[in-house]
Amino acid sequence: MSGSTPSAPAIVGAIGGVYVAQSVIGGLTWSGLPGVLRQQGLPLDQIGLLSLLVLPWALKFLWAPAVERFRLPARGRHRSAQIVLAGGAVSFIGLCLAGLIGPAPVLPVMAVLLAVAFATATVDISCDGYAVAALRGGQYGWGNAAQVGGAYVGSAIGGGLFLVLVDRAGWAIGTWTMAGGVVLLILPFILIARAGTDETRAHVPKLSDALSRPEVRNGLAIAAIYVVAQKTAMGMIGPFFIDAGYSLTDLGLVSGAGSLGLGLVGALCGGGLVRKFGSRRILASAVAVQAGLLGFVAFSAGTGIVGTQIAAPIAIAGSAAMMALGFVALYALFMKWSDPRQAGVDFTLFQCMDAAVSMISGSLAGLVAEHFGYGIFFSIAAGLALAAIPTIVALSRRTEPSIATL
Repeated sequence: MSGSTPSAPAIVGAIGGVYVAQSVIGGLTWSGLPGVLRQQGLPLDQIGLLSLLVLPWALKFLWAPAVERFRLPARGRHRSAQIVLAGGAVSFIGLCLAGLIGPAPVLPVMAVLLAVAFATATVDISCDGYAVAALRGGQYGWGNAAQVGGAYVGSAIGGGLFLVLVDRAGWAIGTWTMAGGVVLLILPFILIARAGTDETRAHVPKLSDALSRPEVRNGLAIAAIYVVAQKTAMGMIGPFFIDAGYSLTDLGLVSGAGSLGLGLVGALCGGGLVRKFGSRRILASAVAVQAGLLGFVAFSAGTGIVGTQIAAPIAIAGSAAMMALGFVALYALFMKWSDPRQAGVDFTLFQCMDAAVSMISGSLAGLVAEHFGYGIFFSIAAGLALAAIPTIVALSRRTEPSIATL
């Protein structure tokens, strides 16, 4: 990049808009839609199948090298804006179609949302690669705050505002409103990412180059364990809330408040806490608190001593804060471990591990909750989180010298 590169605040704002847009779609799919389907009487094991929509995010490493080679040609300007524009158009059309089909039958809606997930996963490859290259020089903290903070703002919209709109105005209006919001959110990136100069690039992005680096392999193991600890119970909290007697509007307001409030605070504070205490402590602490929250929900569901009307809102808000705090630390490491010459490939590998484990654990979560009940399910989730702590500590110690400055 030359002197024509936009300022860091402009870049952070632009990539933040893309991350918010992606999370609007993710929130609609994985937080909003489960609540809608549960209200219509679908069983939990079928709702758990929505986790299969993570599949493009789990497999995007397969086409990430091709996307990165297109984005970074051997000679010329990078093509980040073109990729985001194309993916945004597919997402807009897909959400409009989903609004026409309706939440049920669920299989056609899932097919459309699968195409949207493929488009947003491809956009993410481009945006991540652009962010790692454009924010070099100690600015990763701001980019990471935009990424994680934007994710929680988007989740609040897609999993919160969307539910309120569906409850008040219907599925079509809610979905079409989300489609329009996605377009508006990606426009700043399309305009700003067009800046740049012609460059000659000798390096050819390859998946094998990423996998040959020990920090990447170690990071993949940390990502897998951390996601099991943090995300296993995420897809069942919404149905648990609905079964407690709340409406979609109630769920939307609590989810939105949790994401915009505690979740956003956790994301914004995460960078400073990581610099002060180190990534290892923040990762372990976030998992420990999450285990406590899940144990509290399990106690409520299994004994009835604490009403679900109390436990469910606490779980939603508290989990949002802990996930944000932990993922700020984790994603900062992902950026540091990514090679700027092929950042879209390296960062994608980490996210694919996140998505793959999320998909598997989410599908199994629906089966366990349906057949054994919420009490046993949340107890298992809390146990997994506790068991993950010593492993995360041990693995992160291997890279402590290289992440001490984060």
